[in-house]
Amino acid sequence: MKKLALITGGILLLFSSTIFAEPHADAALKHAKEAVEHGKMGHSAVLVEHAETALEHAKKAKEAAKGDDSKHHMHEAVETLQQGIEHGKLEHTEMATHAVEDAIKHLEAGKK
Repeated sequence: MKKLALITGGILLLFSSTIFAEPHADAALKHAKEAVEHGKMGHSAVLVEHAETALEHAKKAKEAAKGDDSKHHMHEAVETLQQGIEHGKLEHTEMATHAVEDAIKHLEAGKK
């Protein structure tokens, strides 16, 4: 009976980690897409706002990510979002937009 409880507890822990990571990845993706949309309109300041929110969620998704591939993609998403924010603050809107687009690819890949 103890083995069954231990196995069940382990499975629940595994699923709970995935469940908590998913909303952060989804939120990061949503804000990154908003950042790109504003970047394409030339709105550097709004791009930065959304990219910073995406970054915070991506960091939390990275912490909760399971598997090497997922962790790698979330790490890359964090790195490219940071680059996008830096470029956005310098009003290099096109470079910032491209960086956030790369982050979106990693966020999508990391969710799988």
